[in-house]
Amino acid sequence: MSRKVVRTSKFRHVFGQAVKADQCYDDIRISQMTWDSNFCSVNPKFVAMIVDASGGGAFMVLPLTKTGRIDMSYPTVCGHTGPVLDIEFCPHNDNIIASGSEDCSVMIWEIPDGGLTTSLTEPVVKLDGHSKRVGILSWHPTAHNVLMSAGCDNVVILWNVARGEAAVRIDSVHTDLIYSACWNRDGSRILTACKDKTMRVLDPRKGTVLFEREKPHEGSRPIRAVFVNDGKILTTGFSRMSERQVALWDPKNFGEPLTLQELDTSSGVLLPFFDPDTGVVYLCGKGDSSIRYFEVTEEAPYVHYLSMYSSKESQKGMGYMPKRGLEVNKCEIARFYKLHERKCEPVVMTVPRKSDLFQEDLYPDTIGPEPSVEADEWFEGKDGQPILISLKDGFVATTKAKEFKVHKSLMKTTTTSAGNQQDSSGEVQSLKKEVNDLKAAIEVLTKRVSELESKH
Repeated sequence: MSRKVVRTSKFRHVFGQAVKADQCYDDIRISQMTWDSNFCSVNPKFVAMIVDASGGGAFMVLPLTKTGRIDMSYPTVCGHTGPVLDIEFCPHNDNIIASGSEDCSVMIWEIPDGGLTTSLTEPVVKLDGHSKRVGILSWHPTAHNVLMSAGCDNVVILWNVARGEAAVRIDSVHTDLIYSACWNRDGSRILTACKDKTMRVLDPRKGTVLFEREKPHEGSRPIRAVFVNDGKILTTGFSRMSERQVALWDPKNFGEPLTLQELDTSSGVLLPFFDPDTGVVYLCGKGDSSIRYFEVTEEAPYVHYLSMYSSKESQKGMGYMPKRGLEVNKCEIARFYKLHERKCEPVVMTVPRKSDLFQEDLYPDTIGPEPSVEADEWFEGKDGQPILISLKDGFVATTKAKEFKVHKSLMKTTTTSAGNQQDSSGEVQSLKKEVNDLKAAIEVLTKRVSELESKH
C-alpha cells in the first residue's frame, strides 16, 4: 500500500533520549517478582521503586535530585510482610504513596520532604479487605483520598482513605484474575480487563457493568486497557498466534474495534501510558528494550504509529512522570523512569523545536494537583472535573495545602474538622511560599554579584 501523502503531525519527530549516566539512580536491586505492574511511580518530588527484600516486601523512595550510586544501607519502606506488587503516588499530595502486597493488605505511607532518613515500617493507614494478594492500585484522579485496589480474589475495592474504610466492594462482576483497572479522566467510570477474556466499563459507586466486550483480543495472554480521549478505549493484548496487538474501541459500539494493529511476536505485556494533552500513547513492553509511541486521532486509522525509542538493555518496569513535573523550556512532552536490574534510568521524550519560548501547542492546560471533590462527597454521587493548571511559567508545587489528614481517632468517624485546619495551613503555606520565593531571588542576585566581581 503506497502512501501518497505524509500525515501532518507536530509529534512526528518526537525522539527519546536516555539521560547521562550521572543522572541515573545506580546500585538499586529492583524486585525480581514476576508480576505485570509498573514497579515504579514518580512525581515532581520523588521516584519510588519496588526493590528486592529478604523477609517481606519493600520499596525505595528517592528525591529526584538524589542521582548517582545509592548506598546499600539507604532506608526503605518495609512494612509489608510479603513482596510488594504495586505502588502509586497520590496525585493530590506528592508525599503520599500507596502500596499493595502479597500479604493481602494495602498501606498508605507519608514520605517526609527530602526523603527518608530511617526505614519506614509503620504506615499512616493500613487497609485490610482483600483475601488474596493485591496487585493493582489506582488513585482517583479528581476526588481527594479515594483509592481503588484490585486483588487476586477477583474483587475491586474503592477505599475512603481518610476514614480507613472500604466504601464500595465490587465482588460479583469478575469471574477470574483482574489484569488491569483504571479510571477515566474525571473518575466517573472504571475500566477493567480480566482473565475471563472480558473488558468491562463499570459504574464505580454502584459496581454495575455499563458496557462489556468479550475477547477484545483472541489470545489468552494478559490484556491491558486504558481510557483515551472522548471516552474511547485503547487495549493491548495478543492474537491467537501470540502476536502483540493494539486496538481502539468505542464503548457505544463494542461490536468491532475502530482499529486493530499487529505489532510483533514478543511475549512481554505491553503497558500503555496515555497523555490526554497530546493524544500520544506510549507502549512499554515488560522485558522489551524499546518504547513505541502512537498518536490517537479522530481520523482513520485512529492510532498512528509515530516512532520507537530503542536501547540495549531491557526494562523490568516503567515509571511515568505527571505533566507538571516536566521541563517545558526543553520541549519535553514525556519522561519515563526505566528500571533495569540494578538501576533506574530516566528517558526523556522531546519535540524538536528551534525556539526557546513556551510552546503553547505542546502544553495545553493540564491536570493539576488540586482535587475538585472530597471523598465523602464523591461517594455520595458528586463528580468533579479535573482542575487544570497552566505550565507556562513552570509548575510551582503548593500541594502541601491539601494536607493528608488521617488520625487514628478519625478512623471510621467523621472527618469534618479537617476543613478548618486546612484554612489555617493554607495561610501558612502561602507565607512559606513567599519566603521561599524571596530566598530564591536572593540566591540569584548573590550569584550575579559574585559573577560581576570575578569579572572585575
